Amino acid sequence: MTFGTELALVFVVGLITGLATGLGVAPFFVVQTISDRWLVVLWGLAVGILLSASLFGLLGEALADGAPVHVLFGVLAGVGFVFLADRVVAGYEVSPRAVSSVDSRTVILTVGVLTIHSIPEGIAVGVAFVDLGTDASVEIAGLALPALAVFMGIAISLLNVPEGLAIAIPLIAYGMDRWKVLGWAVFSGLPQPIGAVLAYTFVSTFEGLLAISFGFAAGALFYLVFTEFLPAGLDAGDALPKRGRAELVSGICVGFAATLVIIVAVDGIGTV
Repeated sequence: MTFGTELALVFVVGLITGLATGLGVAPFFVVQTISDRWLVVLWGLAVGILLSASLFGLLGEALADGAPVHVLFGVLAGVGFVFLADRVVAGYEVSPRAVSSVDSRTVILTVGVLTIHSIPEGIAVGVAFVDLGTDASVEIAGLALPALAVFMGIAISLLNVPEGLAIAIPLIAYGMDRWKVLGWAVFSGLPQPIGAVLAYTFVSTFEGLLAISFGFAAGALFYLVFTEFLPAGLDAGDALPKRGRAELVSGICVGFAATLVIIVAVDGIGTV
């Protein structure tokens, strides 16, 4: 297999994992209207999904790949990045209660942060292919692939589905057309094949930055959850009993637990 063929293979796998983000929008093509009660639950789901993915997915990977001080640096850098992005786009804010129009600030922050989040995932895919040609323990469609690369492709594809849902929830809530939401969700995953190819090509350089990259994504998502998603969920429940806190907490618990189950299942696949 030539180096060009190897790069093409890594790119295709990275593209597949990125496109999996679009699957998270699928439920909204079935449900046309969302009541206030279910809207609060969906905000809670988004919070739970991102918290679980950040704590057990991103931070877990970061600590496995680097020293805690590097992870902490990445987390703080991620928080700082979104804080600055928040300030930059503050002038575009639209009232969260205007469900008929799209909040440009929320679109930029949500899609932007999750797009950046996809970069270290792409890097992880590329790094996993470093043994291509030397470790061929899994054969797919006549291609001998490293077991780690197969596992990483499956893992990130599975984790990208709830991330697509996390992108769709705020955009659907603000009235964006479902096909446009699908487009934004897919767009957020496009850096993955690029990151995969770069990581595979320069694996010795990128490997030392992997922990910082995962930490960066986790910090960015933490900021987004606590400054955007939680307040929006509380605002959406104003007309409900007790401001919809029961619905919000229920959504958080379900999203958190479901994502954790996916993470544990993926880890189980990797240990087989």
